[in-house]
Amino acid sequence: MNRFSLLLLLVACFCCQLPAQENDDLSFRDIVTESKEPNNDRVPDAFVVESGFEKIVIIRLKHGTDLLDGIGKAVKEYGIKNAVVLSGIGSLTSYHLHSVSNTVFPTENIFYKSSGPTDLVSVNGYVFDERIHVHVSVSNETTAIGGHLEPGSHVFTFAIITLGILKDGTDVSRLDDKTWR
Repeated sequence: MNRFSLLLLLVACFCCQLPAQENDDLSFRDIVTESKEPNNDRVPDAFVVESGFEKIVIIRLKHGTDLLDGIGKAVKEYGIKNAVVLSGIGSLTSYHLHSVSNTVFPTENIFYKSSGPTDLVSVNGYVFDERIHVHVSVSNETTAIGGHLEPGSHVFTFAIITLGILKDGTDVSRLDDKTWR
């Protein structure tokens, strides 16, 4: 390894250890909006929260477990406050999802529910203050569909969900607040 490569490696290692910086100009909690208001100019078009992972955990759910409830139980049992769902796979005997069905506020949802052999193709989402906000994609021999996970999606063979646990103090409180616009 040459000196330049070594220097880049050391800089990268050092940068990964820096604590997340707080945005002093804007706080999630300081900007209040109402769902009936149009967009608030004080809410930026893009807002960035910096963090790193404290650790990565892998959850395995067994046959018959409700997918959403199983993730919730693991989060509660292991004291996971904030996390990123990095991936998930498995199979299901039933699914229950919802998606938005309109493009004006207030939002309206359409629900999809079915039973039968189904692959759990992908899982992603977040844990916000122990609250699970997960989206999934599922498929069978004729259909592929995705949406927000609802209670009633039951594991067939197994489900494996990987979470990246965010560092303590990471403020993710407004990231999925649809009134903060």
